[in-house]
Amino acid sequence: MTENLGLGLGLVLLGGVLQGSFALPLKRMPAWRWENTWLVYSFCGMIALPWVMVLATVPHFGEVLRGARGTTLAEVALFGLGWGVGATLFGLGISRVGMALSFAIVLGITASLGSLLPLLVLQPQQLFTRQGYALAAGLVLVILGIVLCSVAGRRRERELSVQPLRLGGTAFWLGLVICILSGIFSAMLNFSFVFGKQLQQLTLVAGAKPAMASNLVWALALSAGFLANGGYCAYLSQKNHSWGVLTQKDIPASYWLGAMLMGIVWFFGIAAYGMGAVDLGALGAVVGWPVFMAMNIITANIWGAATGEWKGASSRTYGYSWAGIALLLIAIYVISRGSTS
Repeated sequence: MTENLGLGLGLVLLGGVLQGSFALPLKRMPAWRWENTWLVYSFCGMIALPWVMVLATVPHFGEVLRGARGTTLAEVALFGLGWGVGATLFGLGISRVGMALSFAIVLGITASLGSLLPLLVLQPQQLFTRQGYALAAGLVLVILGIVLCSVAGRRRERELSVQPLRLGGTAFWLGLVICILSGIFSAMLNFSFVFGKQLQQLTLVAGAKPAMASNLVWALALSAGFLANGGYCAYLSQKNHSWGVLTQKDIPASYWLGAMLMGIVWFFGIAAYGMGAVDLGALGAVVGWPVFMAMNIITANIWGAATGEWKGASSRTYGYSWAGIALLLIAIYVISRGSTS
């Protein structure tokens, strides 16, 4: 049992590393607009790869879908669509209140709601056990760590930007509302996993390996999420007249490969989280989600420092960043220790 927990935690951590790393190719594609890269990445990571994995790992998946309850399929798809809306709102929030404040609000809400609501709905009696207390303490540490990382990010933006952020006016308050809604909707990807248990069980009955039991859930949820992500990219492409950028002859093949690599790394991060959550037991999605989110943030911050994003920032700003990372690491330890009780 302990071995399974260790493997599960390792896979969740790996998923967080992959999720925190997937956007690196964006820095190497200046000739493409954001919507060009995001559309290719979204199609690869949310449509093509998930269904290729289903074809390769889920025997008779058509029969599995026909045998599932309509309510289960609807919940998985609707929560996936909600997550897609949250991802789209996240981009809008960044443009209004800045990256640091957006990350603090969105990831703080996503980490807490994505873990606590499934626990309250599925196994509320676990809330007042040692495991429940460890989870609650870990969540508090995750949120505090996110706040410190966001303070560091906001200080960095203020120190390195020629024009400081304007924290006032209608646009700012609208941005705050957008970020809060994004955090609520973004947590729904974990709800798809939690409420797709029947689909996972039918997949196992059909002959899929336990590690692959979540692949059909992800394919349905992410396909629904693509409707929001792809739709927003199409809107921007039309608005900015940037469709033609994708077919320009002077664009190197590395752009397409980089965008597809983003989708591959991102999807396998989600897949690793799903496999790890299964090994963590009945509360895998509850325990694994904040660990997954924390590792995502830690990795993104480390890559940011490695690629020079923090160059020129003050030592105090660095201190806030590393203090936040330290709290996230402590949170991972507290939650993982609690999960073994």
